[in-house]
Amino acid sequence: MTNFIPIFPLGIVVYPGEHLNLHIFEPRYKQMITECSEAGRPFGIPTVIDNKMGDMGTMAEVVEISTVYQGGEMDVKTKGVKIFRILETVKLVPDKLYGGAIVTYPDTTEDDGQTELMLKVISAVRQLHQLLKVDKDFKKPDQELLSYDLAHHAGLSLEEEYELLGLLHELQRQEYLKRHLGKVIPMLTEMELLKDKIILNGHFKNLSSFDL
Repeated sequence: MTNFIPIFPLGIVVYPGEHLNLHIFEPRYKQMITECSEAGRPFGIPTVIDNKMGDMGTMAEVVEISTVYQGGEMDVKTKGVKIFRILETVKLVPDKLYGGAIVTYPDTTEDDGQTELMLKVISAVRQLHQLLKVDKDFKKPDQELLSYDLAHHAGLSLEEEYELLGLLHELQRQEYLKRHLGKVIPMLTEMELLKDKIILNGHFKNLSSFDL
């Protein structure tokens, strides 16, 4: 199925189920958000990397316009709904300040993951946070967490987050996160050991001699 949607390109990756707060100040997007809110229509957030808009993005629905300021700027609560792929961009829409795109919706799955693998990924993310001295509450029981819930908290770059967005099966996303964490955690552990060595340098040390 193809469809025309208004789009709001941003330098971030949004995942299905993700809650995103936006501060809207440009006239074209104030118009877009107002119309989407009034009509109950979603809009698309394609990812921009190095000033180039990717062809993948996530539909978002307006949950609430929290605040409208005197100058018309607004704070908006949104939620990611589903992934889309851009077939064609439409820069000029009649009587609109904003642009849009013709999109299709790839079939994605969230129920084909492996529970044991997911628990390993969750444990690795918590280990990463411990190394970084970060305290994170995922606001869900472990058994309900999906790869989308952890992706922003696994130390991925923007490019890697975008790659994960393009993986349409939960098992693929779990494996991606597992491989990434398997590379990052040993590096951070080594850095922590190096930091400890630097801190100890110059201090009095209680060392045993070697009887050679």
